[in-house]
Amino acid sequence: MIALSSQSVLRRKLDTIANNIANMNTTGFKSEKMMFVEHLERNQSDNGFRGERKLSFVRDVATYNDFSEGAFQKTGNALDLALHGDGYFTIRTAAGERYTRNGSFTIDNGGQLVTNQGDPVLAEGGQPIFFSPQDAHITIATDGSVSTENGPLGKLALASFANPRMLKREPGQMFSATQPPTPATQARVEQGMLEQSNVQPIVEMTRMIQVQRAYESVNKMISREDDRIRKMIQDMANQQVA
Repeated sequence: MIALSSQSVLRRKLDTIANNIANMNTTGFKSEKMMFVEHLERNQSDNGFRGERKLSFVRDVATYNDFSEGAFQKTGNALDLALHGDGYFTIRTAAGERYTRNGSFTIDNGGQLVTNQGDPVLAEGGQPIFFSPQDAHITIATDGSVSTENGPLGKLALASFANPRMLKREPGQMFSATQPPTPATQARVEQGMLEQSNVQPIVEMTRMIQVQRAYESVNKMISREDDRIRKMIQDMANQQVA
């Protein structure tokens, strides 16, 4: 049971690391970590000569997001935005408002500022931002104010949360929230930049090797124990026949 509990946790840990590595080049991706708990139980077979011993079972209880800031990459695209500090862009999706650090935006056929999935990027007040065909030079200030040579168009709704760890991961580098957002007054928008994934490839690869070795070690131990039990049963059967 101890080996099986350890093997199960290692399997899920491998999956988490593999997903992090797969997203090492995904804009705005936040890596995932696992949380474990250890259960200690008294060894019922202990005869007491060596004092009370306890068996240790490991169980993963949850994953959590690492919201540390990723490196910034300069693109020169006026619609590529990165956020310094605590904050998220607010996006309107079919499932409701979502929040993201992926600032790779574009303009749809209707002149609306949208994500690459076509979801509107919201301004303060919950309204989308529209550009006219005459808007040639787009400027987005560090506070999120959007303007063109024809005048101001609005200010991006930058959201912050009292407890970001409560945010739930959604597809497309989005997060949903059960807690109300507050204005991200400390966040700073960088135009022409994108925030890269915060996955550290070398660290994750090292962890994967360590976990893989631990998994193989546990697997071998289980195999040896299976062989031992099988041999014991066979020996007992042979003794009864004799």
